[in-house]
Amino acid sequence: MDFNIITPVTVKELLGTMKKFQKKKFRFGAGCTDLLMELKRNPEENLTVINLSRVKDPLFTGIKKSAAGFRFGAMLTAHKIMVNEEIRNNFKVLHEAAESLASTQIRQVATVGGNVCTASPSGDMACALVALEADCEILGITGKKGMVPITGFFTGVRKTVLKKNELLCGIFVPAKNKKSKNIYSGFVKIGTRQSMECSVVSLAYHIQADAGGKIIHAGVAIGSSAPTIRFAEDAAHYLVGKKFENISVNERKEFAARVLTYATPIDDLRATAWYRKEVLFNISKAIFENDAKNSR
Repeated sequence: MDFNIITPVTVKELLGTMKKFQKKKFRFGAGCTDLLMELKRNPEENLTVINLSRVKDPLFTGIKKSAAGFRFGAMLTAHKIMVNEEIRNNFKVLHEAAESLASTQIRQVATVGGNVCTASPSGDMACALVALEADCEILGITGKKGMVPITGFFTGVRKTVLKKNELLCGIFVPAKNKKSKNIYSGFVKIGTRQSMECSVVSLAYHIQADAGGKIIHAGVAIGSSAPTIRFAEDAAHYLVGKKFENISVNERKEFAARVLTYATPIDDLRATAWYRKEVLFNISKAIFENDAKNSR
């Protein structure tokens, strides 16, 4: 691999570098765990990599809690997400997705922003964030920021809405419903190996219930099952009004069937489309058995 690397250390330097390279070929890199593998497979001539790893501004690296929700900087690593108690307690689905990512070494450098911007259908943290109905905070070269729902951020396999003069600077996850007293949240990843593996299929869910156990809000997302990570809106809506711990066998099957309507998997080297659908149906049913004892 042969490419030029530029390493800005401030947001001002970063924006200046972006302006300078608008008419040239460049890519952003942070942990570079996905980028280096991609460039090894498909080298690009005359490429400059803008290395974000030394931009330590809270805009990119901080975690901020407010009444409205949580904001995570795009440069936050999977390891920092995994060990953060606020995230573990409020968004178990994101904690488990970060924990499932690759190896200990890779989690030290792989970033949440990189996982989202790679726009892989099998992105673990990205899938969790879709279930959490997160918003993507986008920074333009003028310094102006805007928000895009993560469900609209992905436009295809490894494609996003980002323009050449924009980059992802943060992720915002809304706070739980004020009436929520119990949360059932988790990330299920099925692969062909125990570790260091992209998912064959994945399911992320974040379900909120009131003091009486009645579901008042739900978010469900599926990975490795379509060209992009999908938010299973109809399946999530189906759960509202039901008691999580009293959902019948038939209701579990109906929920799983509704999840499956969002899946359009393909046959590839890791699994067949038929297998992916069977697994997705089964793990969707199983969340009511696995999580009933783990509410918070």
